Amino acid sequence: MQFSVLLKRGLKERSHESFSGLRIFMVMSVSILSGLLWWHSRVAHIQDQVGLLFFFSIFWGFFPLFNAVFTFPQERPMLIKERSSGIYRLSSYYIARIVGDLPMELILPTIFVTITYWMGGLKPSLTTFLLTLMIVLYNVLVAQGVGLALGAILMDAKKAATFSSVLMLVFLLAGGYYIQHIPGFIAWLKYISFSHYCYKLLVGVQYTWDEVYECGPGLHCSVMDYEGIKNLRIGYMMWDVLALALMLFLYRVLAYLALRNL
Repeated sequence: MQFSVLLKRGLKERSHESFSGLRIFMVMSVSILSGLLWWHSRVAHIQDQVGLLFFFSIFWGFFPLFNAVFTFPQERPMLIKERSSGIYRLSSYYIARIVGDLPMELILPTIFVTITYWMGGLKPSLTTFLLTLMIVLYNVLVAQGVGLALGAILMDAKKAATFSSVLMLVFLLAGGYYIQHIPGFIAWLKYISFSHYCYKLLVGVQYTWDEVYECGPGLHCSVMDYEGIKNLRIGYMMWDVLALALMLFLYRVLAYLALRNL
């Protein structure tokens, strides 16, 4: 009963915020602009297409993370007051919050990917499109978990926003697009970057070994031999899926444990 009541209240309170005109305008504007910039790109321009896939992973990592980081700092006074009076259990509140966020956090990226994917000239395959969409939504959930954990641990909106910006910058640089040869002593950063795993999955479902691109005048090379893709070491993608699943679970558990200390 606690879960049901909190879920209904949360949906009612946050629906206008998640689907505010400003947020919808921003997402639609970025999706259309991205589609125009990458308008009908081709495999022959492999670097451009790979750049679009990396943009998917970064934009839908930063956007949900930055939104989620303010959640618990803003609700802290209400949460402390209502819990101290014994109205509900923390677990009921937390699960209702997580479940209630799902439809509101996943609709906008679905619209974004649907517009940008087809305008950007990525593989015209319904299966590949659906896989790309699922990977982006998966990335959104992981990024949201990171934001919730940061907000719950720091409980200060300014500190959490600053730390999340630095963290996303690190993930951006270690994602595998800008730097292919990361020095060994700092290469571990990419293994804690959810953007890295998302990027690998997006590239892995987009290209196959039999696809080629023009690597020189009259020369055609396998897409998988393109240096920016080869260095990703795309192989058994299930490991990337499991890595994201582990992050999805751990960050949300960490957020819950941090809330217990309020």
